Amino acid sequence: MKKWIVLFLALALALSLAACAGGKKEPQPTEIPKSAGNPIAGFDGDGNLTYGGDPSTLVVGDTLYLYVGHDVATNEAYNIPEYLCYSTKDLQSWTYEGVVLNMKDVSWGTADAAWAGQCARHYDEASGKDKYYFYFCSWDKTDSGKQSIGVAVSDSPTGPFVDIGAPIVKGSFTTDQTSDWNDIDPTVWIETGEDGQEHRYLCWGNGKVYICELNEDMISVKDYNGDGKITFGKDVKSKIVPDSYTEAPWLYRRTDENGQAYGPYYLFYALGWRENMAYAILEGDNLMEDIFVMEDRLMAPSATSNTNHMAVFDFLGKTWFIYHNGSLPHGSGFRRVACIEELHFDDRGLVAAMEETAAGPFGTVSTITSLKGDVLQHAHFANSMADDAYPYTDIALGSGLDGAVELDGQWVIRQGKQDASDATLVSIESQNKAGLYVTVSGGTKAVLAQDHDGKQAEVQTFRTLTGLAGEGVSFESVSNPGLYLTLLDGQLTLTDGQDAQAASFTVATVE
Repeated sequence: MKKWIVLFLALALALSLAACAGGKKEPQPTEIPKSAGNPIAGFDGDGNLTYGGDPSTLVVGDTLYLYVGHDVATNEAYNIPEYLCYSTKDLQSWTYEGVVLNMKDVSWGTADAAWAGQCARHYDEASGKDKYYFYFCSWDKTDSGKQSIGVAVSDSPTGPFVDIGAPIVKGSFTTDQTSDWNDIDPTVWIETGEDGQEHRYLCWGNGKVYICELNEDMISVKDYNGDGKITFGKDVKSKIVPDSYTEAPWLYRRTDENGQAYGPYYLFYALGWRENMAYAILEGDNLMEDIFVMEDRLMAPSATSNTNHMAVFDFLGKTWFIYHNGSLPHGSGFRRVACIEELHFDDRGLVAAMEETAAGPFGTVSTITSLKGDVLQHAHFANSMADDAYPYTDIALGSGLDGAVELDGQWVIRQGKQDASDATLVSIESQNKAGLYVTVSGGTKAVLAQDHDGKQAEVQTFRTLTGLAGEGVSFESVSNPGLYLTLLDGQLTLTDGQDAQAASFTVATVE
């Protein structure tokens, strides 16, 4: 009996030494930190994926309200039946407030055309309390199918808003039209001027920029000479703006700690096609008369959406820039979601350019480096202005890529798209190409790609294991179990992990 025990112990020792000599231990599932960030909405009251574009904002006390047009399109065409609202007190935790206006309740509008809108708060003398005015646009059934500007009213920023029954400005009224959709994308600015008088400006336009003042009732255009007639060119004016202007105007001035506006007037807008974000500054202090001159482009076209639309506002002591892209699964310019960045001014009041990012202001950005010292990057590219270049589904991944810059090697580690309940699963999103993920393609190829059809969750999800090399972390493909992301000879591929150093990584936070 003792002989067998000795033999058994000897065999166990031999096996143990052999395992040690091989230098490999069986990798075990492990968890690594995940990051939140952009997008900031994209869900309904039950947590279901929900698209919404053309964001606008309203600050009321310690709360910010975000409004979007609800994208429900299943193909590449607009289908926007209603407006949704979200709220937040910290820009990180968002509450779905529901539908605030449905186009089926707008007698003159079109059921699937809840295009861009903006909400304003104003004290109502008659009721002795604040009311909320939601300015919006839609195809006008009463005006030969042109787009017109409407307004709906509520006692609450979360609605429901009730349309006043007719457009506040009909498309046919602006007689210098170059298209039937010149009259879209309203923006509102209210302030007390140096003359001590309150001024309520309504501005809008695609291809053109129109502006007027509103009466104190907030639902009618101011008649400057009191002749009882609203005249185009006098009461409603077509403004001179930069030639680069496309659409999505947003009026803004900086405000101090007391909420008092100061400095120049800014016009933020969409530029060109696919749409960049840009801004202009008013040459003077008369919004009705002076001209806007372009200062700079702020943001390149999105990697996932053909359009863009911004909201600029002050909140929590800083200035913020909300925009949209198509970074959700099956996202596009017709299925959009809101994102946020901080906006920065220099000492001359000029605005710093920015990238769209996956992390936004509050997420965590990481680098991913193999134990051989190779840094994971995607190929450097500028988002194309050509529609037929999209969606991006085959961007090279590797290390030491020609032309790659620091941002091309930054990543946001998300909860795995395949299963939100399994903490050992991750998806790896590009920081500067939001909505594009490390993706298994063709079995053992790894590329950067968008989930353009909403069916890429499995090939964009990896299980995190203790490093095959005995340290770090390894990423096992969920779609191809037993194969691991491997950074070798300048390329990212899937292998069986025989080169454990190339298939094991350190994930470090970018400070």
